[in-house]
Amino acid sequence: MDNKKVVIVTGSSRGIGKAIASSFLKDGHTVVVNGRSEFKPELLEYFNGLGGKAHPIIGDISDETFVKKMIKETKKTFKKIDVLVNNAGLTKDNLLIRMSEEDFDATLSVNLKGTFFTAKEAAKVMLKQRSGHIINISSVVGTTGNVGQANYAASKAGVIGFTKTIAKELAPRGVVANAIAPGFIESDMTDGLTDEIKEQALQSIPLKRLGTAEEIAELVNFLSDQKYITGQVLHVDGGMVMNG
Repeated sequence: MDNKKVVIVTGSSRGIGKAIASSFLKDGHTVVVNGRSEFKPELLEYFNGLGGKAHPIIGDISDETFVKKMIKETKKTFKKIDVLVNNAGLTKDNLLIRMSEEDFDATLSVNLKGTFFTAKEAAKVMLKQRSGHIINISSVVGTTGNVGQANYAASKAGVIGFTKTIAKELAPRGVVANAIAPGFIESDMTDGLTDEIKEQALQSIPLKRLGTAEEIAELVNFLSDQKYITGQVLHVDGGMVMNG
C-alpha cells in the first residue's frame, strides 16, 4: 500500500509555508508548492533535494479560476489529494481610521476568500476519496485582536469559524479540518521589528522566546496523520493565549 501523500501547500516560497513543504518533502511525499510568483531555481533545487517531489503551480489563490485549475491539475497528475495546507497570507496593516477599503478587501480576499476557494475545490476531491485533511493556518490575533490589524485579525478569526464549520460538514465522509493559530514566529516579518517591539512581544510570551517555522511544520505533519482530530484550533504561541 502506498503511504506517500499528495500535499498542497499554498504560500510555500518562504517562512512557515517553506518549512511545511520541506517537512513533507523530507518524508518523501509529493508536494504541490504554490506561490503568486515563480519559484527561484535554487529554491526548487533545494525542495527536490529533500527526498520527495516538489511540483510548482504558480498563481493567486484569491482567483477562483486559478484555484480550480490548481486542484484539477493536482488531481489529474497525481490521482489524489491527501492534504491541503492553506498557508498563503497577506498583511496590510494600519489603524482602523486610516485603513482603506482596498487594503481591507485585499487582506480578506487572500486570507479568507482564498482559503474558501481552495478548501471548497479540494473538498470535492476528498469527499469522493472519503479521506483527506484540510489544515488552515490562522493566527493568534484571530482570537486576541491586535492594534493596527483589524483586517488581518478579521480574516484570521474568519478562518477559525470557517474551519469549524467545514469540519462538521465534511466529517460524515471521513474528511477532517483543523486550524493552527501561530503566535510570534521567527520570520522576515519579525526580523523587521524594532528591539523594543520584540521585547514587548517576549514579555507577553510565557516561554520567553519566539517560535520557529519548523515548530509549525511539525504540528502540520502530525495533524496530517490524524483521522480523529477535527474542528480544532491549536495555538502554537509559547503560551500567549491560554483558554480555560
